[in-house]
Amino acid sequence: MSWFKRTKKGISTPTEEKKDIPKGLWYKSPTGKVVDADELEKNFYVSPEDGYHVRVGSKEYFEIFFDNNKFKELDKNLTSKDPLEFEDKKKYVDRLKDAQAKTGLKDAVRTAVGKSNGADLVVACMDFSFIGGSMGSVVGEKIARAADYSLKKNIPFLLISKSGGARMMEAALSLMQLAKTSSKLAQLADAGIPYVSLCTDPTTGGTTASFAMLGDINISEPGALIGFAGPRVVRDTTGKELPEGFQTAEFVLEHGFLDFISHRKDLKQKVNLYLDLVLNRPVRHMTA
Repeated sequence: MSWFKRTKKGISTPTEEKKDIPKGLWYKSPTGKVVDADELEKNFYVSPEDGYHVRVGSKEYFEIFFDNNKFKELDKNLTSKDPLEFEDKKKYVDRLKDAQAKTGLKDAVRTAVGKSNGADLVVACMDFSFIGGSMGSVVGEKIARAADYSLKKNIPFLLISKSGGARMMEAALSLMQLAKTSSKLAQLADAGIPYVSLCTDPTTGGTTASFAMLGDINISEPGALIGFAGPRVVRDTTGKELPEGFQTAEFVLEHGFLDFISHRKDLKQKVNLYLDLVLNRPVRHMTA
């Protein structure tokens, strides 16, 4: 039997005979540019034609910042409890189990220490794939402990934000993390230990209202959404049309809330250059 038949409008292929391209071989950016998945990975998950920065997680950022992707993960087995016994369409405990099974993560942030350009660096990186990168008690605790580690070892701290904000399933417990993390960062500042905040797409809600905007320098990737409430909420609340590019990294930079924007491939070099300068240490050559 032939794999096609001629119709009045052309050639038709029976559904059962169609050969789909396996998922993951190609990526289409929001601007319509199509790029090979392997090429995208080699380009730091940035679409080479339009510069669109694809959302990635802690795995990819650790590969970017840590030399030869070698690091020691901190507090990796911390998991959230359910003291409020929260339930909406699904029980919170079941939502956590599903997110852990789907992502392979324990919660929405991973923390680690390793060498970056030959010098020690503590990195905390949020994962949007875990319940929208929402900030619950484990996120706050792991960031606080990472800051404590930086303080104890006198090591610079880099925090990579990617979050939809506070975790509603933990209510006030989530909001308490704003104060907890902010107080730890204040201790780093008092000790003269550099803290770099990297805002990626999206950085919103309680994350923006706390640690994401408290860096000694606040930096971002191009095009990242950065704000407290989303553009739709702001527009509906104020009843006014928003300026073009509202809450993009470029808009936030123009209004003084960011120090600079960097292409993802340059992040390691630029962060380490800043640390070399503020710590008065020799500027080092880029390492893998």
